[in-house]
Parts: sequence; C-alpha cells; structure tokens
Amino acid sequence: MNVGVPKEIKPQEERVALTPAGAHTLAERGHRVLVQQGAGRGAGFPDEAYVAAGAEIAPDAAQVFREAGLILKVKEPQPSEYPLLRADQLLFTYLHLAPDPGQTRALLEIGLAGIAYETVQLADGTLPLLLPMSEVAGRMAIQVGAHALERHKGGRGVLLGGLPGVRPGRVAIVGAGTVGTNAALMAVGLGADAALLDIDMPRLARLDLAFQGRLTTLASTPYTLAEELREADLVVGAVLVTGDLAPHLITRAMVRAMKPGAVLVDVAVDQGGCAETTRATTHDHPTYVEEGVVHYCVANMPGAVARTATLGLTNATLPYAVKLAAGGLDALRADPALAKGLNVYRGKVHHPGVAHAMGTRAETALP
Repeated sequence: MNVGVPKEIKPQEERVALTPAGAHTLAERGHRVLVQQGAGRGAGFPDEAYVAAGAEIAPDAAQVFREAGLILKVKEPQPSEYPLLRADQLLFTYLHLAPDPGQTRALLEIGLAGIAYETVQLADGTLPLLLPMSEVAGRMAIQVGAHALERHKGGRGVLLGGLPGVRPGRVAIVGAGTVGTNAALMAVGLGADAALLDIDMPRLARLDLAFQGRLTTLASTPYTLAEELREADLVVGAVLVTGDLAPHLITRAMVRAMKPGAVLVDVAVDQGGCAETTRATTHDHPTYVEEGVVHYCVANMPGAVARTATLGLTNATLPYAVKLAAGGLDALRADPALAKGLNVYRGKVHHPGVAHAMGTRAETALP
C-alpha cells in the first residue's frame, strides 16, 4: 500500500506521524512511503533521514494525499485538507470528533474510513495510542501551569515547590487516569502540595501506595471538588470519557470561587474540556483569564515537545499502521482493539461515544 505522511498544518504543531525508523519498517515490508517535504523538520527529522530509511519525499501535500491509500497524521485534518481526502482512503490520526461536529460532518460526507488513535482500545480498557500523549500532556500540565503562575504571566506569583519557611503551592488534579497520574508525578517531584481526585477508589488506593504518602488522594464529589479548587493555586483537569465529550465537572461557580490569579490547565480540552469556562487555545496564544483565573487550554499540548512526543507516538502507533498498510480494512476484523478505532466510514458514525455526542446512533457492523 502507498502510505502518506503529510506535514501537520495545525498552528504550532511540530510533531510528525512517522519517524524515519517507522518509515524504514514500512518500506522493508514492501510499502511505498511518501513523506511531505519538511514534515519531520520540527521534530528534528530531516528529509534526508527519511530518504535513507527508504521513503520518498513529496514536494507538497497534494501529492501525498493524491497518491496514498493510507494517510498517517498526528492531528485531525484541517478544513483546507478536506478537499484532498477521498472516500477510498484510510485516515489514521487523532480525530477527537465529539466536540467537533464540523469535522465530523466533513468526514462523513467524504466517506473515508476515519480511524482515531484515541479510541483504539484493548480488552482491558487501555487506550494504547492515547497513552503516550497523555503521559506527555500530564507531565507538561505541571510545567506550563508553573509558568502560568508566574506574576508576569498573570498568575498568583506562587512557586510550586515553595521555600524553607514558605508553604509550597497547592495543586488539585481532577482525574486519576494517565494524565492525572503523570501530573501528580511531576507535581510531587517539584515539591508541591498535591491532591488527586477521582471516583475510582481501587485506583486511588494503588496510587496512594505508589506515592508513599507524598500525594493526597481524595474521593471526588462535587462538594470535595469545590473545596479543593477554592484552595488550589493550580488545577489540572484530566477527565476522559472515551470518544465522547468530557463532562463539565468543574462548574463556572467553582472557577469563580478560586483564588484570583490561580491557574486552570484543562488537558481535556481536545474532548471539549472538563470545565464550563474552557475554550480551546493555541501555542501562539495559550492562555486567557476567565472569572479571574488564568486558563491554559491548548488542544495540542504535546506539539510543544515535538521530538519526544513524535518518538513516543510512533512507538505506539507503528504496529497498528503496519497492520493497516498490509490489510486495509481487513485489519479491523483481525484486531478488535483496532476495530474500536473506527469512528466514521461511508457516511456513518461507528463509535458509540462519537455517536452520543452527535445525537445519533452508532453503526455496529464492521465494513
């Protein structure tokens, strides 16, 4: 199969969907790999490295989309890319369709098979292709939150680690999944007073043991959440419902009650956000102030650490890309985890979470 890797055009998105090592793996299996000129430059992978790995360099996106049957991307296609897509293509990327009805309608009209990294799901519920970017985003959430707390950035002027004789900053992390756990790891590492809230008590018990008392774990209720947010200097929203919109657990009233200059980093923004006050931002303009609270809501946070993120992403996606390149849609029938990645095909929604967000019913039969 011809496999195409276009350059990402979302603002400040420097990741690329395939490393030269990944291109080599596909080429060795007899696939033609077509990489757009400069696609890997932002992540530190020059065109020459792809050529050495057995890929071809295309001068523009038009050739990549025209000649490839399998399109590998990082982020969802942008409106200017819609006319380049075809019904006979497989699109393998992060789609995040639930909060984006415009994109959903466009892909349904095109009729292609849209396979979303974020909904590929193993039998135990693990999301293996979301995992590495969730790890990145969770760790970054504390990093960017710490910067946003600086006074010249509009924050409270609090150092998360504190000083001898000075109380450390307080961090409230909402959600104990991969994002929340990695955020907690970084917060504790900086010396912050960190609390992690979730409704999954067995998971909280495991994390309590793992952090050996350095992290406060709390059963999440609206009352407890409101209490923690009132006292927090930094709040990290890390709530996920696979394929569907994130629930607005953090209400506007809760945000209004936070300290002036406190910071909210909503990592769930790519699924609509878990705060009522969330709206998507970009790396060019990452923050805004709402109800006196600094909001950081960049929908592609890992794009800022493009090399690390690209390596982690390809490590996870390559085995599935190999299956799709070899078997096309037959790969979905052979791999139940990959089948759950199918979000749209031939004008129908195939994922129940996306269907719920769109107010429609999901097609259950595989193509």
